Order: sequence, then structure tokens, then C-alpha cells
Amino acid sequence: MPTIEDIVRSINRQLTPEFEERLRAALAEQDREWLVDQVVRLTLDRHLLEEMDRRSEIEARARSRAERLARVRSLAVDRAAVERFIAEHRSTTRASLVAGGQLDADAPAKGSTLLGSDQRSPAGEALLVQAKDMLFALLFGDAASNTALERTQHELLTMAVPRFKAGALDFMRASTELSAAGTWQDPDSVSNDERADNVLLEIQFGEVAGELVGHGIVTALALINNLEINEQVLYARMIDIEQSTLIG
Repeated sequence: MPTIEDIVRSINRQLTPEFEERLRAALAEQDREWLVDQVVRLTLDRHLLEEMDRRSEIEARARSRAERLARVRSLAVDRAAVERFIAEHRSTTRASLVAGGQLDADAPAKGSTLLGSDQRSPAGEALLVQAKDMLFALLFGDAASNTALERTQHELLTMAVPRFKAGALDFMRASTELSAAGTWQDPDSVSNDERADNVLLEIQFGEVAGELVGHGIVTALALINNLEINEQVLYARMIDIEQSTLIG
């Protein structure tokens, strides 16, 4: 009477020639430099691979930050720029993004998964980048990033984002992350959550007279939610800080 192991070995022997043939055919279609990289990786030990991946991730983040700063500088954010941004996008909704061809009509329902680049048109992708760059300028912009906002008071922005969607805001800096369990009863039963794994982001920023920065932040977050985060309700609030250890 054969064992399970005997059966598995027998099947493997039968499939090995076909597997090898298909693998060779697939590899023959790949880029030569990619193949060399993969062979090198196979010869390295696990710890060295992890260190290489870590360095590669750090370098990629540094490049992304540098590219974002360059884009933010080109925006030259001042009061007039923020007012134009708000006026242009104040009424933008998911429906208007679909109607404008920036978002696919069959994109996943709000409250489900993140929206990927395959659900956004090039115009939608550009708008998402602009919204993130504007949010960055509003929260962290200063003279070094060509941002001219006369900030007169400290405020605290608190956001709650599902942990698996927090990567959409990984461009944030100087933020505090806290774990939080949330409960959301969806009337449409799309995204009911019980003790959901959320991340709370807390970010101190400088506000200007008339709370223009706050209005800009809400506008930018609405765009980011409709184009990527895809929550039915994206929780965010801003409160005045009377005193803070972040003295500028």
C-alpha cells in the first residue's frame, strides 16, 4: 500500500519534464539583466538578501521624497494657490471623477479595497499626485519647499485609516502612528467592521488666518480618498493646540 509521500513523489516525477520545459520557455522570454540579477540573488544567503532589500527600500523612499519635494517646489504654494485648489476641487466627488474619465466606472465599491493605478486614467493619476503634493505642502511646507504660508497657530490633524490602506499616506513625515480598533456599521453592508485594525495618524501643522490650510487639507484628503483610499467615511479632524513642544 503506497503512502501519500510515495504518491506525491510519483506525480512530481511525471510533471518534472513538463515543468522544466515550461520554465525554460518562460525564462527565455525575460530580460537578460533581470536573469543575471535573479541568479545572483539565488547565490546569496538570506541575511544578505534582507539587507540588500532594506537598502533598496531606503533608497527608493529617498528618491520618492526628493521627487515629491521637487514637485512641491514647482507648485509654489501660497494663499492664492491654496484658494485656487479648493475652488477647483471643492465639489469633486467619485461620481464627477467617473464622469470626467479620471476613475473607472467599475472601480471597487467604497469601503472595500484600495483603488490601484489600473482604476485611474493618466489624468486621474496626475490628480492624485497633485492632491498628495498639495497635502504635503499644506502640512509640512516651508521656505525650503517654496511654500509661502504665514502660519499663525498650531493645529493637530488626526486621521483614522485601515492599516492595510495606510500605505496610501506613506509620504507623510513628522507624524505619530497609533494602533486603534474601530467599529463601523455600514448601512449598505459593504464594509461593516467589528474591532477593525486601524491606524491613527497625528500630525501637527501650522494654520493661517481664516483656516485656509484646514480647508485645503480637507479638499486634498477628499481627492485622495476618492482616487485611492476608497473609504465610505475617511475620519479626519483638526483641533487647535494651545501649547506644544514643537516650537518653531
